[in-house]
Amino acid sequence: MNWILPERIDNHFPGHRAVVAVFAAITLMTLGRSFFHILAPDGGAQSVAHIPLTTFSPVQAGQAVIFVFALWGLSQLMMGFVYVVALARYRALIPLLLILMFLEYCGRYLIGHFRPLDLTGTPPGKILDHVMIPLSLVLLYFSRPAFGRR
Repeated sequence: MNWILPERIDNHFPGHRAVVAVFAAITLMTLGRSFFHILAPDGGAQSVAHIPLTTFSPVQAGQAVIFVFALWGLSQLMMGFVYVVALARYRALIPLLLILMFLEYCGRYLIGHFRPLDLTGTPPGKILDHVMIPLSLVLLYFSRPAFGRR
């Protein structure tokens, strides 16, 4: 199991170097896809995923929204799993994960600002954005070695 959860986190990769190259390509594809979905006028729903938004009835529109929320839930679950692994085995990664958390919540806030929705109430996530942005920075500040165990 040490090759999956190594005791020491460093830049040593014990496998074939082609794996690193392919992983880098997948990472670039993932980043590009993410930016496209954020910036495309239709979020890529119709232009990429071929979801016929312009022909939807109210029921079909609701099903599409539910589907997208389920995908978003899967992404949140995967990030949560990364947090659990860091807590269980790689606490040295917590400052990095706090930076990613800060960036995620800032991104959520900005996307909500630039792509506002007509809502019937304030969703908890909008409130959470205002809490998590400063909280992640405070936690990052106290993650510095100067605040380590004495």
